[in-house]
Amino acid sequence: MSNFNGKVAIVTGAASGIGLAVAQDLAAQGVRVTLSDVDVDGGRAATAELEGARFQAADMTKPEDVRTLVASTIEAEGQVDILVNNAGIQHVAPIVDFPEEKWRQIIEIMLTAPFLLTQAVLPDMYKRNWGRIINIASVHALRASAFKSAYVTAKHGLLGLTRVTALEAAEHGVTCNAICPSYVRTPLVEKQIAAQAKIHGIPENEVVEKIMVTEGAIKRLLEPAEVAQLVTYLCSDAAGGITGSAQTIDCGWTAH
Repeated sequence: MSNFNGKVAIVTGAASGIGLAVAQDLAAQGVRVTLSDVDVDGGRAATAELEGARFQAADMTKPEDVRTLVASTIEAEGQVDILVNNAGIQHVAPIVDFPEEKWRQIIEIMLTAPFLLTQAVLPDMYKRNWGRIINIASVHALRASAFKSAYVTAKHGLLGLTRVTALEAAEHGVTCNAICPSYVRTPLVEKQIAAQAKIHGIPENEVVEKIMVTEGAIKRLLEPAEVAQLVTYLCSDAAGGITGSAQTIDCGWTAH
């Protein structure tokens, strides 16, 4: 699709799940990847398996960590060509019981941090007239589900940020797109199963079938590699005309 040699990427939430798959796929194309996560042990172990990669711990709720992640990557690698905003958490509860501190944490990690990272990488991308920003949104950027007020709100906001970034950055050779997957087989999804079972009053072994895949035409979970390969395509020269988009990979959820 492209010659990625010499390109530098930052991937957040890269110790596991979608972020790890993205880092692996980009590294396989010759991209020098900075993996970032709060899981230091997992992040370092993942980085050790990838050629030309580096790890930097960062807490997405701390603006100083966010800005340092970009500054140190530019210092170490000379540039940032690709930013993949992937870090995220989940909390399942009715609005009336939703803890304010959890709401604020989710918004900080999944909306404020992507804004700050985008703000930090754009000047370097503008200077070189090339860049790719990929925001890992969700089908929940396009649809809502009960009991996920903070997550759905953050993902809707992330899609708005994607579109504004695309409009502002286009004249500078930078594209920005959101990827909107349905449920992906990741630790984040696995951790939801008990909470979903409790909220809906069903056994845990019925959550995937009765809650997670019920809206899709294709009745299965996605694999992280499927999302990662779409990220790589959107970073390629072949996708240079795609910007401001919400790329669905949702097993047909939004076809309804």
